[in-house]
Amino acid sequence: MASSLPANRSPEQIRSSIEATRQELAFSVNDLRSKVTQLADWRRQLIDNRQTALIGAGVAGFVIGGGVAATFSLLKRRRR
Repeated sequence: MASSLPANRSPEQIRSSIEATRQELAFSVNDLRSKVTQLADWRRQLIDNRQTALIGAGVAGFVIGGGVAATFSLLKRRRR
């Protein structure tokens, strides 16, 4: 891998480059940590998407309830 940095840099230039890279890395890590925390906050996601969550829960309840009712209906018919 070829580097775009000159090979004859002074120790001070190398230290300066390392420090700049360290600061950029610290910023990137903090930014990533903030984004992960935001994405993992399921309570905030639920609050932000309350209507969609309620509709999904209603549909799921309807489907599950219908499935349970259909199962009991089939079992009741087989016993006759």
